[in-house]
Amino acid sequence: MVMKTRENGSDPCRIQVIQLWWSRMDRKKKMVSINPYGKAKKLVEDIIMDFSKNSDMAVMVLRYFNVIGSDPKGRLARGIIIGLKVKGIDYKTHDETCIHDYIDVTDLVDAHAKALQNAKPHKVGIYNVGTGRDRSVKEFVEACKKATGVKIKVDYLPRRPGDYAEVFSDPTKIRRELNWTARFTDLHESLQIAWRWKNAHRDGYTAAS
Repeated sequence: MVMKTRENGSDPCRIQVIQLWWSRMDRKKKMVSINPYGKAKKLVEDIIMDFSKNSDMAVMVLRYFNVIGSDPKGRLARGIIIGLKVKGIDYKTHDETCIHDYIDVTDLVDAHAKALQNAKPHKVGIYNVGTGRDRSVKEFVEACKKATGVKIKVDYLPRRPGDYAEVFSDPTKIRRELNWTARFTDLHESLQIAWRWKNAHRDGYTAAS
């Protein structure tokens, strides 16, 4: 498990994940979680690895990044949710908001299918599922406004403890081993499709008769 980091004093300001979420390599090449979220993810992966040693079950681990979607009940458009809250506007990025990797849900489904096709007992596959492209939170908010045509109120708040300025994936391994590559990488188009579906299915799918 490897990671590239660019250090800014004692605080890494940019992380490109090669094999593991929300962690970094220390000077002794030991994996170190950068927050409780990352620690929990690493613990779960360790449990899965131990389980696979004594099981004939084929196991694949997919590390999702930021899946593009919409509020399940369309509450933002209906005015139930007043607006969006962006936490952190003082990062050393081009627009001072965090950088993330947004993955379309359709690509995510395809990654699951490829993982199932290639799953083998006693050989745990661990893969990042992302685009490898870095997009800021502010860019995402503007794409939401454009895709929905809704005047979204945005409150910019202080940053959350534990958040890094830039976190995005390196999907090289899943591309090489599973022949998977994200195809839907246009933020505006993905959000527009999601918004169109939500407007056509305000209450989700109806129960099968």
